[in-house]
Amino acid sequence: MRTIYVGRKPVHAYVAAVLRAMQDGDRDVELVARGNSMRTAIDTAEICRRRNGNIAGNLPPEMFNRGVEIGTEEIEMEDSVRVLSYVKIHLEGIGEMPDDSEE
Repeated sequence: MRTIYVGRKPVHAYVAAVLRAMQDGDRDVELVARGNSMRTAIDTAEICRRRNGNIAGNLPPEMFNRGVEIGTEEIEMEDSVRVLSYVKIHLEGIGEMPDDSEE
């Protein structure tokens, strides 16, 4: 399973990362995000699952959400400990990738 860490980039950058992972043969992908990036991870997963847009349209015909894990973790800072929420979203692509060699 390939892990994609979601941060501050736009959603389409992470959708493209999921597509690249699937094209490389990794049909199981885990999106991991903490704090404010959780919304971006959820949006990415939903765009991939629904295959919305030009990039996501090249994903396998069936995209499934195989599970979501949520929790909190403590991050040690210089003089304190910060508690951050996280989300892990497991996506699986099933079926043959669309052939884009016809373009």
